[in-house]
Amino acid sequence: MHPELSHHEFETAAYVARLLTAAGLRPKLIQRGNGVTCDIGKGDRVVALRADMDALPLLDVKNVPYRSTVDGVTHACGHDVHTTVLLGVGMALAQLDELGELPGRVRLIFQPAEESINSGALQMIDAGALKDVVAIYALHCAPQFPVGLVGVRSGPFTAACDSVEVRLTGRGGHTARPHLTADLVHALGRVVTEVPALLGRRVDARAGMSMVFGAIHAGEAFNAIPNEGVAKATLRVLSREAWREAPELVEQLIKDVVAATGATVDVRYTRGFPPVINDRMASAVIAGAAGAALGADRVVEAEVSMGGEDFAFYLEHVPGAMIRLGTGIPGIDVKMDIHQANFDVDERCLGYGIRTMVHTALAALSSPF
Repeated sequence: MHPELSHHEFETAAYVARLLTAAGLRPKLIQRGNGVTCDIGKGDRVVALRADMDALPLLDVKNVPYRSTVDGVTHACGHDVHTTVLLGVGMALAQLDELGELPGRVRLIFQPAEESINSGALQMIDAGALKDVVAIYALHCAPQFPVGLVGVRSGPFTAACDSVEVRLTGRGGHTARPHLTADLVHALGRVVTEVPALLGRRVDARAGMSMVFGAIHAGEAFNAIPNEGVAKATLRVLSREAWREAPELVEQLIKDVVAATGATVDVRYTRGFPPVINDRMASAVIAGAAGAALGADRVVEAEVSMGGEDFAFYLEHVPGAMIRLGTGIPGIDVKMDIHQANFDVDERCLGYGIRTMVHTALAALSSPF
């Protein structure tokens, strides 16, 4: 009911810290105060569990008691579910530790700003969240799965996501005499159609690279050729290697296409997130833990998503895996998706998520990482 946008999760972080403290734990607010870490148990090797806390700038249109009280902000990606699950895991692990039944140390990571290009994962890593960590695990809401199911996958799980802005300038003029201009609308059209097609011939198809333009603007009048235009795209890819090589290749292809038009081009390529590549052994650990917690018939194979997830930054440092937690509401349109103003969950998913991640922590503490 009280969502906060990326980099502004101060009240959320403080609330999480208060609940953990009340459970007898010793949480730590990171330097800016919008993230929390909390170690439970003892040991030199740490297994980490991560949840994100930020919301999206969308109006909450649900008619439910827990509807957002903040105008224009709502948890349309389920990060409130992720945070609640990890809080429940912390309470359970704290009880096991009191009983002497926690065979190692688990670190809870409550992360800000997953929805921001300026990733909160990097903020947490810089603050030492991965110190002594040998493996890390997370879950994400999946409305396409019925409540009670979890989706597990080894290897590519989500795509890298970068942004590309192409700005063209050149001589404008009358549409009756395009030969006297750089015809920027035509030039932008070539960029939008030809560059994605050329990528398909320059990158191994198994890399899963996709370039899609979501915005294009040039001119106002139907009979005037503008002297400036811009197009904006996302570049998504499943391969780490292809992702590392993408900026140079994309920029060169754009310049090659524009060169024939006579326009001047400026390419701004902004790095987003790497792809989430689930570790094979970590995936096996969490799949086994989910089966033990919920029953083997409730563990299914997850599909690859071309969406982005900054959990990938943790996996650049330590092995780990992310799973999908079924949140689908019976009788609700199966086309419901995250990042929509009407996004909602079957709250029974909280219990399933807590049990799965508690079992994961215990299994990972005994794994040979």
